Amino acid sequence: MMKKLFTIVLTVLVFATQAQVKKITADKIIGVVGDRIVLKSDVDNQINDAKGKDYELPPDAHCFIMQQLIINKMLAIQAEKDSLPVGDEDVEAEVDKRVRYFIQQYGSREVIEQITGKTIYQFREEMRDPIKEMLLAEAMKKKIVENVKITPTEVRGFFDKIPKDSLAFYETELEIGEIVVYPKAGREMEEFAQDELNEYKKMVENGSKKFEFLATQYSEDPGVKENGGLYVLNRNDKQWDPTFFQTAMSLKEGQISRVIKSKFGYHIIQCLSRNGDEVTVRHILKIPRINQEDVNQAIGRLDTVRSKLIAGTIKFGEAVSKYSDDETSKYSGGRITGADGSSVVTIDQLDKDLIPYLDKLKPGEYSQPIAFTDERGKKGVRMVYLISRTAPHRENMKDDYSKIANRAMEEKKEKELEKWFVKNSNTFYVQIDDEYIQCSNIKNLLKQAEKR
Repeated sequence: MMKKLFTIVLTVLVFATQAQVKKITADKIIGVVGDRIVLKSDVDNQINDAKGKDYELPPDAHCFIMQQLIINKMLAIQAEKDSLPVGDEDVEAEVDKRVRYFIQQYGSREVIEQITGKTIYQFREEMRDPIKEMLLAEAMKKKIVENVKITPTEVRGFFDKIPKDSLAFYETELEIGEIVVYPKAGREMEEFAQDELNEYKKMVENGSKKFEFLATQYSEDPGVKENGGLYVLNRNDKQWDPTFFQTAMSLKEGQISRVIKSKFGYHIIQCLSRNGDEVTVRHILKIPRINQEDVNQAIGRLDTVRSKLIAGTIKFGEAVSKYSDDETSKYSGGRITGADGSSVVTIDQLDKDLIPYLDKLKPGEYSQPIAFTDERGKKGVRMVYLISRTAPHRENMKDDYSKIANRAMEEKKEKELEKWFVKNSNTFYVQIDDEYIQCSNIKNLLKQAEKR
């Protein structure tokens, strides 16, 4: 069986590092699939991008990536034959997302144009075809495996094949819910934050200070402080605070907004440039100071909620919806989730300040309200609900069925994709450069086609 041939359908990250945005002076066609070509720079850029993100690469990385690029092109060609629904609007949305990412990374359109030697328009055009190919390949892969199902018997069979000395060892895992309340600042602190921002606005407008300098020095948004408060917004974006978004989209180039209030605090916004549906802005955020009295009031409110939960007069999910100020947790029923979106987390994935409180709880119990400061520097109060906790253990069917089932499903999908390739590979014209034809995985790829 081909070694995880379809495990990765590569996402084409166009120019994701500075090395990749530099203009390539020489290139070479190293493969042809149907009417599509593979360039040496395609392989080199993928490797440079992986190195820049500290991904672990196999010893034969060039061969592996070449193989994946060939497969991607086959999938994309088949997707077009099957008229899968990848429209121009899907491609444009992904191009827009990439352009905003690069502007965010490098600071401005002008810097990107300087590095690439291309206008933003040319840069966008260059991305469009590889992005469309990526979306087509993903759509085809999804179609091939859409009807794959897994049974408990198959899960058991998958588990039984794992050598006992290769079974995973799991540390303590927890399911945790929380209700978060953010204290309201007093009127005096609210007015102080507004006054600060109005003073910054005057400094920029009279030319005594640059907006970027003030954002770097005084903004309380850690996500963009180091690049001078820069954001790139698109009219189709949905994730922004409505007041912030509407204000930013209404500004003229060079204009600075009045002081506005969002769910994060108070802002002033400067419009740097507009281009169609996109606007590039800088902003300064000031969060009104919270004093201990404000925190104590929030603790009291949350303590009342805890009493209702213990008494059984309200369900936890209902309490989250009614009382929690954390919008993210409202969509997860208050569950704390890991980076992969799973509601099962390990100790190392949690805020270290939570751990002492969890040690005192049994499953089904609620903690006392706890004051904390979030990653944005915002003070809050939370109450933790311990739903479940497992002891450290070796992987087994009773405790880890869902994890085992997911892996079994991925293996079954991989086999389905491999079957599709073996059945259809001889319908594609494939030509490989001599440098890559010696790769063992490429040889295997072509042998599969010849057998058909």
